Amino acid sequence: MSPTSSSTPPPPPWNVQSLPRADGSVFLITGGNAGIGYFVAEQLASTGATVVLGSRSPAKAGAALESIRARVPGARVRAVRLDLADLASLPSAVESLSVDRLDAVVHNAGVALDDPPRQETGDGHELMFGTNHLGHFALTRWLMPLLSAAPAARVVTMGSFAAKSERLDLDDLQSHKDYRAKRTYGRSKLAQMYFGIELDRRLRVTGSPVTSVVAHPGGALDSLTPSRPPVHTRTTGARLGAAPAALLVQGKDAGAWPAVRAVLDPAVRGGELWGPRVFGLRGEPRREAVWDHLTDPSSAARLWDASCELTRVSWEWPR
Repeated sequence: MSPTSSSTPPPPPWNVQSLPRADGSVFLITGGNAGIGYFVAEQLASTGATVVLGSRSPAKAGAALESIRARVPGARVRAVRLDLADLASLPSAVESLSVDRLDAVVHNAGVALDDPPRQETGDGHELMFGTNHLGHFALTRWLMPLLSAAPAARVVTMGSFAAKSERLDLDDLQSHKDYRAKRTYGRSKLAQMYFGIELDRRLRVTGSPVTSVVAHPGGALDSLTPSRPPVHTRTTGARLGAAPAALLVQGKDAGAWPAVRAVLDPAVRGGELWGPRVFGLRGEPRREAVWDHLTDPSSAARLWDASCELTRVSWEWPR
């Protein structure tokens, strides 16, 4: 028998409309009640996995669950209350998952402010940096025992194309000196992406079975997103008005594809970056080169140390 005929056949090409089964798996989606997070949850629910929506609002989570169940017969979905802006609440939120292992978490939840003034969390952190980065940083630490209990769990961090043109100011992470809403948002997402890459590096040092992957949705607009009432309703006017933009960007349903592939595809490896195929803005998910400024280990290490201090969370991992 030839080596070719005895080898394992290659997996079929990735198909966003025909996802592999994941029966028995448990996935947590932060911010799974709306936007891209909702579609990540809906798509993962179609695989037979148990999908848990982390949400600050029980009412919005309930609406999302209703929508998913209406579209995915037999969906195994539920919700837990999760407020990433309240660091002290995170251990009890993790306990409320009531599972003995977690196969993946998708760090999707986020706050995006369009205008000043600068706002803070109850812990005194700038709102976008504190929620988008510090909240997920601390949550991952508390989830680590559940992730480590799975055979090959994944932490998938949802970054943003807005972070590609930004650079961290490690001496002003909280934007005390330079607060511009859009820049601060982009930097908060960049911090998340640094975390996702650095987390995988540290996981490899410890020999952990958990891997960390970074994804971004490209350009994802509400006006190009299919309706999911009562979660999201797209008017005819919005659909027609956004038609020209569809040449360059996409809806939030397609924006979910890179994160979904990062959770499910056995070919995905830790430390990778996944985004849309066409100019990083639209299309099916593909692996892309990690952006140059995300490959700076000294900046990643400084951010990690600062995040530990700001969240008062200790990972106690070797360098």
